[in-house]
Amino acid sequence: MERSEFLTAARAICGPAAVLSEPADMARFLTDWRGMFHGAALAVLRPASTAEVSGLMRLCHDQGIAVVPQGGNTGLAAGATPDESGHQVVLSLERMTAVREVDPRAMLVIAEAGVVLQHLREVVDDAGRLLPIAIASEGSATVGGVVSTNAGGSNVLRYGMTRDLVLGLEVVLPDGAILDGLRRLRKDNAGLDWKHLFIGTEGALGVVTAAVLRLVPRPSTRAVAFLRVAGLSAATDLLDMANTRLGETLTAFEVMAPFALKLVGTHFPVRPPGDPESWAVLIEVASSLPGVSDAFMEFVEAALAEGLVSDGTLAASEAQSNELWSIRERITEAEARAGASLKHDISLPVDAMARSLREIETALLALDPRLRVNLFGHLGDGNLHLNVLLAPESPRADITTLIHDRVARAGGSISAEHGLGQYRLADYVRLAPDAETDIARRVKRALDPDGGLNPGKALPM
Repeated sequence: MERSEFLTAARAICGPAAVLSEPADMARFLTDWRGMFHGAALAVLRPASTAEVSGLMRLCHDQGIAVVPQGGNTGLAAGATPDESGHQVVLSLERMTAVREVDPRAMLVIAEAGVVLQHLREVVDDAGRLLPIAIASEGSATVGGVVSTNAGGSNVLRYGMTRDLVLGLEVVLPDGAILDGLRRLRKDNAGLDWKHLFIGTEGALGVVTAAVLRLVPRPSTRAVAFLRVAGLSAATDLLDMANTRLGETLTAFEVMAPFALKLVGTHFPVRPPGDPESWAVLIEVASSLPGVSDAFMEFVEAALAEGLVSDGTLAASEAQSNELWSIRERITEAEARAGASLKHDISLPVDAMARSLREIETALLALDPRLRVNLFGHLGDGNLHLNVLLAPESPRADITTLIHDRVARAGGSISAEHGLGQYRLADYVRLAPDAETDIARRVKRALDPDGGLNPGKALPM
């Protein structure tokens, strides 16, 4: 089938306006959020319903055309960017924007893949519930992308990854078949729980078109503190104390190295409170029950008395809580303003984290003394972002190899929450046990034997 014939067939399925084929119209779909990867496409297809997704997938399958699913295009591993051949199509789910149902009594919401996360959280909040997926890109990230990448964020410590909040999925397979698993059940051990095949595999096995997401009670009380500690080891000790004294009310436990905070102060009109040479911890607790604020105050006082915390600021209002959070949330943008960098999304056993990161930083500076390490992230669940600001002609490949090799040797992961995409797939194949990569290939070949769905991303073929 010639290109013109394919475009005509695609337009017959989802309408002329939903098929983009001019370079200017397609441009925003062909570059990843970080601007590191650039592709080309035969067309960008924008279906508005599951039936249209099914028809387009069947068309592409029959014609041997590879499909790259795309949500909000906010991923950090280029998992939604086509290659440079111009022979692939981008399947954008951005027009599938229906919130099909909100059920506050059953504590669930059903939303289509193109619903923006922030909008969905607002809809759920209006119903008196909380969707506890909190990521920096929530203003543009969509439900399909969040599910397909198993998004993490700052609330994983309490509520788990996205996988832990998915009750059911609707998925279109590579050949166009529709799997309707929009079940509302908390417990269902009848057969294979197949939804997990499509959570976190970045659209390489099927296209998520809708999801049933579990909700939680909306906390009525929230308390936030910005505390200064001597270093990462002290922060780890503080985390242990917080887990013991604050228990299930502990919602977030973020850590920021001094350099990360200096970046924010340099590039924004913000002055992080406390000693600028100390590490900082941002802690949040929340509960639907009274008394959490008093318990939090007692915890901070105890941490100060025991010397784990040198000084700190407790938010006195919701506005101040948001201001303290804005310091953490601006680190990535401040880093971007500072120059070129390499991002590494790692997780390590908490008890080995401080030692492993010291060793990694020492090795990086031995490789190139001009490098600057920007370290911050979700200490509460063992996930830190180890980003490296580069000097001219810094050895990029050597830097990433060094970090990934040492993380793997320490029993960690080279992708804690951002996914493999095309950015980390080769290192995953190189470092993961053979049995692990073999089973990934077997699953991929079973569901996508032609390799036409998001090839070269997330899973080895």
